[in-house]
Amino acid sequence: MASYILKRLLLMLPTLLGVLLVTFVVTQFVPGGPVEQYLAEAKAGGGGAAEGGGLSYRGAQGVDPKRVEEIKKLYGFDKPPHERFWQMLGQYARFDLGRSFFQNKDVWQLIREKLPVSISLGLWTFFISYLIAVPLGVAKAVRAGSRFDLVTTLLVLVGYAIPGFVLGVALLVVFGGQLQWFPLRGLTSSNWDELNWGARIVDYLWHITLPVTAMVVGSFAVTTMLTKNSFLEEIRKQYVLTARAKGLAERQVLWKHVFRNALMPIIAGFPAAFLGAFFTGSLLIETLFSLDGLGLLSYESVIRRDYPVVLGTLYLFTLIGLVTKLISDLGYVWVDPRVKFD
Repeated sequence: MASYILKRLLLMLPTLLGVLLVTFVVTQFVPGGPVEQYLAEAKAGGGGAAEGGGLSYRGAQGVDPKRVEEIKKLYGFDKPPHERFWQMLGQYARFDLGRSFFQNKDVWQLIREKLPVSISLGLWTFFISYLIAVPLGVAKAVRAGSRFDLVTTLLVLVGYAIPGFVLGVALLVVFGGQLQWFPLRGLTSSNWDELNWGARIVDYLWHITLPVTAMVVGSFAVTTMLTKNSFLEEIRKQYVLTARAKGLAERQVLWKHVFRNALMPIIAGFPAAFLGAFFTGSLLIETLFSLDGLGLLSYESVIRRDYPVVLGTLYLFTLIGLVTKLISDLGYVWVDPRVKFD
């Protein structure tokens, strides 16, 4: 086990390096870099937007060349790409994600500011999805082929097929616009600081209901069907027939013998899903409900070519993804000691 963990940790390094290298190279060829955007905004008041591409400004007519060079030096673009790449890796090795070009804040600070919104959406979606999916999957497996199984399968697949932002628009129009039962934007009310703790909790739940509903409806279908299929596979095995032949009650057979084995793939994936919920960013849902989270931060960073934020968040989320994948694989051994990695 120790050698397997060490091998996986060593394999993370080239994977992480490859992701950063590909993304860094792509950014070199994306038109409208930060220098171009800065100059375009500076010239906007003068009646002409600058044009350019890549990271070398080609539309700076009428702008003092010395000023252009100063801006390049400010953003670090006075150095060759390979030097900037190695400098970036040195920063990331110290967990220094850099500083935003346009928001004048450290990337770590931006992540901390946006993370509460994404945590709210991610954790509520995670817990509600599992609380619905696992019992529903077990019930479908026990009643496989019945009318209940067919109807719930149809409902689950319809919910899975409806995009979250489409459902979000419908919820906003009906419950936020016509009926005015829920607020249209934000995670809390403007007077939230003036409320007592009980009123704050109610206000928070009031605001989070619609966006979480839009995310949950399409997120528990896979877990539901996985739970059902796992239970069906276990129920048909020989040890279940033996337990029934010994006269054990059906409830005892199901919960004592089948339950642990059937939930192995779900429990093993639980750590990754749980940790991933902290960094879940749904761009469309956050934009639709005016929630300033990580999804919106990533989108705005790409649009504005804020490369420290783009590459810094990519580095952090890739690292978290690799670690949680390792934790998920080790979860199989914890659930079933018979699993061996050699």
